[in-house]
Amino acid sequence: MRRRYLLFVEILGIILALIWLAPFYLMIVNSFKTKKEIFTDTLSFPAAFSLENYYDAFERLSFLQTLLNSVVITVVSVGIIIIFSSMAAYALSRNKSKISSILFFIFIAAMLIPFQSVMIPLISIFGKLDLLNRIGIIFMYLGFGSSLSIFLFYGALSGIPKTVDEAARIDGASNFQIFWHIIFPMLKPITVTVGILNTIWIWNDYLLPSLVINQQGMETIPLKMFYFFGEYTKQWHLALAGLTLAIIPVIIGYFLAQKHIIKGVSEGAVKQ
Repeated sequence: MRRRYLLFVEILGIILALIWLAPFYLMIVNSFKTKKEIFTDTLSFPAAFSLENYYDAFERLSFLQTLLNSVVITVVSVGIIIIFSSMAAYALSRNKSKISSILFFIFIAAMLIPFQSVMIPLISIFGKLDLLNRIGIIFMYLGFGSSLSIFLFYGALSGIPKTVDEAARIDGASNFQIFWHIIFPMLKPITVTVGILNTIWIWNDYLLPSLVINQQGMETIPLKMFYFFGEYTKQWHLALAGLTLAIIPVIIGYFLAQKHIIKGVSEGAVKQ
């Protein structure tokens, strides 16, 4: 009976895996075809594997510049979110008072506010301040990403006893030195978790860049892909090649950081 159950689970897993991989198969296979081949037979392999579509899509996407824009915005935003959120959580967790409790409640309540409800006034204010650019969007990501990050760091800090701070303070360390040299390294698992969550969100975000970035050559990958599909909707061979190029950095990044991602998520969950 157990063998039948395991066999059923294995078959079900294979079927689900094939269903999950089907869109990737269609995207990659059709990215090598001509437009005529795509409309003739979508499921079959191309008559000849050619990189012409990729060369064309690479050039029209301005791929290197677009990739650089996404990397800069994502890395800087995530780095700032981690630093400011961890410091804020440390201050709130170590200075227990009515004010700190109110501030922490405000941060938690902010997670319930949808971006769409503040979208128009926020863009209007940033437009008047001439911050509808790369700096402006990084500042917005800091604001929208801090609430969840502070909540996660606050929970992790609850598991670190205050005696660690007191011992370092007796040795003459300042509050900044205690946090940066002692507490922050102890927060590595939850820091990885916060970094992963914010990286996924910022890298794949389309709505905020579409509202904030209005300068030619500063588009992120999701924004550029939207324009690309809008321009080449009928030329699916180019659009699919461009889409394949867009997901390559994500796949490479995941495989390079796979061990850190799995370890960070699992240890961060335990810390919580």
